[in-house]
Amino acid sequence: MLHERPSRAERANIAPIPFEADAPHLQTSGELPRELNGTLYRNGPNPQFSSPGAHWFVGDGMLHAFHLESGRASYRNRWVRTPKWLAEHDAGRALFGGFGRKLADAPAAVTDGGVANTNIVFHAGRLLALEEGHLPTEIEPGTLATRGYHDYGGAIKAPFTAHPKIDPSTGEMVFFGYNAAGPLTPTLSFGSVSAAGKVTRFDRFETPYASMVHDFIVTENHLLFPILPITGSMARAMAGQPPYAWEPDKGAYVGVMKRGGSADDIVWFRGETCYVFHVMNAWEDSGRIIADVMQFEEAPLFPHPDGRPTDPQKSRARLCRWVFDLTGNTEGFSQTYLDDLTGEFPRIDDRRAGLKSGHGWYACANPGMPAGSWLSGIAHVGGDGVRRGQYFLPPGDTISEPVFVARSEDATEGDGWLLAVAWRARDNRSDLAVFNATDVTSGPVALVHLGHRVPDGFHGNWVGAA
Repeated sequence: MLHERPSRAERANIAPIPFEADAPHLQTSGELPRELNGTLYRNGPNPQFSSPGAHWFVGDGMLHAFHLESGRASYRNRWVRTPKWLAEHDAGRALFGGFGRKLADAPAAVTDGGVANTNIVFHAGRLLALEEGHLPTEIEPGTLATRGYHDYGGAIKAPFTAHPKIDPSTGEMVFFGYNAAGPLTPTLSFGSVSAAGKVTRFDRFETPYASMVHDFIVTENHLLFPILPITGSMARAMAGQPPYAWEPDKGAYVGVMKRGGSADDIVWFRGETCYVFHVMNAWEDSGRIIADVMQFEEAPLFPHPDGRPTDPQKSRARLCRWVFDLTGNTEGFSQTYLDDLTGEFPRIDDRRAGLKSGHGWYACANPGMPAGSWLSGIAHVGGDGVRRGQYFLPPGDTISEPVFVARSEDATEGDGWLLAVAWRARDNRSDLAVFNATDVTSGPVALVHLGHRVPDGFHGNWVGAA
């Protein structure tokens, strides 16, 4: 396999790999830090069967686990065995197209198109694979065996976000989700799960319009819900048109609610039309909320309702600062780009989640490469958003979301490492790269070498050894 000529999709490293594997002893270059004892779990799309017209990012979830211990490394990958994956495995073919759409010849009894392919988080002793259209799927740590949907004893009755936020002070996990009737409605749910794993709140509210809401914002005392114009439409879907489309005339709204308040008290702020998939961090400052996000002028991946593509020159994300004045008599919020570097998948030292942070990192494109190139570097920024360093892979290689791991529980903010998976285009294989988090410019301090490639995926998290 490693010596075959890669296809066009493989050159972009989004084609699926057709196998599950265990590699108990991986070779390394450099020296793995001895303080790294735990597992990096990553999630991403890896369709079991191809389906005509289905975009790669709606493929079945595949988990990749890199276990590091005492300077040694091992690897395991497994598909998340969702009801969809099991039904298609038994049928030996695809039964669904994109966004859970059943194929015309799929059996009537098969109804669940969940893929659990976007994120994987550890909270209250449970490892959960997430995607925003369904409930969390519980995974057995270590083995990656699928345990099935987890609805917290029936306390959650609707889809669950792929981007919950865990309060570093209380251990509470805050979440939102679409309506139980489906994502193509203007109803969102939200709630919280205690550090002990008990649902302490679950509520719903109406938004200005049906929007694809991928991420949200949590600070010490507030929740913010971005309603941005990738719109959902059941009427379009029923007519065979794009179920999600870019409608900039709908405008940009952000709903602000106190964490202990009521959904009836949400205040809606208006901003310049844009789209945001991911939030870096947000905090409160003297009656203001400051949020750093990766903002697109126009949404990528999704067309206008009539099928026209969005402008590729505007469909790139850049680090942007949103500021909400909670004490002023205004319904607007400011949006200021902090850098012109194209990037995505922002991360922080999660011990500062919802609090003012002094460090942030994201995967970025090399400005020396042609526009539209894949993410191939890591940028490090300070709390002011000013770039402190960057590192770029060789031309053609790509990199995943960088995940921060603290040197110890009581280490100062930013003192630790970044873990990111790099695809080596020339050899068609992947490495786990380990960086000094505050000196990414010097390059990886260690590389863990795989004998195969890991497709570019979405999100992951580090779970330290017990």
